[in-house]
Amino acid sequence: MSEPAVFTERRDGVLVITLNRPDARNAVNAALAEGVGAALDELDADDELRVGVLTGAGKGFSSGMDLKAFVAGESPYVEGRGFAGITQRSSRKPLIAAIEGFAVAGGFEVALSCDLIVASKGARLGIPEVKRSLVAAAGALFRLPRRIPYHLAMELALTGDPIDAERGHQLGLVNRLAEPGGALDAALELAGDIVKNGPLALIASKEIVQGSRDWTEEESWEKQGPIAGPVMGSEDAREGAIAFAEKRDPVWKGR
Repeated sequence: MSEPAVFTERRDGVLVITLNRPDARNAVNAALAEGVGAALDELDADDELRVGVLTGAGKGFSSGMDLKAFVAGESPYVEGRGFAGITQRSSRKPLIAAIEGFAVAGGFEVALSCDLIVASKGARLGIPEVKRSLVAAAGALFRLPRRIPYHLAMELALTGDPIDAERGHQLGLVNRLAEPGGALDAALELAGDIVKNGPLALIASKEIVQGSRDWTEEESWEKQGPIAGPVMGSEDAREGAIAFAEKRDPVWKGR
């Protein structure tokens, strides 16, 4: 029996999602895209899971679309989720990319679909599509200018040359750097800082941060209320206040 293209593992409220095509540089074919989409569904559906970590087996994160599979007629898209089962719709819960080696082309676009990025030193990040007269059409061309200066985003898009993780960290693309081989452990440490917090508050905070990029200030005040209000009036909010007063860890119920 062949290995699954994606496998998951649960670790103390964290779902580790592993792209598992190391011999193909974790290139995205139909099976991998469907596996990622299913894993994100699993993350969002289970109340015991608070955070996801997306990583790659072998020497790198992902090299992007599997061109051989695409030419053979496979689709690397999932309806409603887009390329690799993630680029148009990710999880409602926080998601961290843990990058070793490389995240290039569509692989970098998968990482940019996550909420936080942890990368090992020396890992290559880039969108080399123009070198093959292709377009990085899975989100990088509008996500990058929102996160780094316009001229730097344009340089990445037009030269196709990669940057290393250290440069990505300087630019704010990478949240935390790890030693080579340590990206997953560093991502799990970051996930541990997140998973201890109120699950309702995590989902609402992510939704507001994402949505506010397209809202005017007036719209931000108007649209934030219906998202934050139910959380502020929840049992968990009361538990958080009581636990703080009693100097103990809160016990979240997700309601």
